[in-house]
Amino acid sequence: MGKFKITSNIRTLRFHQDEMTQQELADKVGVTRQTIMAIEKSKYSPSLELAFRIARVFDKPLNEVFFFHPEEKR
Repeated sequence: MGKFKITSNIRTLRFHQDEMTQQELADKVGVTRQTIMAIEKSKYSPSLELAFRIARVFDKPLNEVFFFHPEEKR
């Protein structure tokens, strides 16, 4: 299996949710602000449970918050 990357539109969703801060989102889902920052920068892939908790905060299905990008084999 090749490598893959998970990206998100959390930053955009936060902005449209009354400009929610990373800290506010972190508090709602039970993680640190640094975790939210790492997820937004695609430096960290959240657990499935955390991904669902984040999607629930924005009242969106998982596939509208997170995106899976398989990398092509060379």
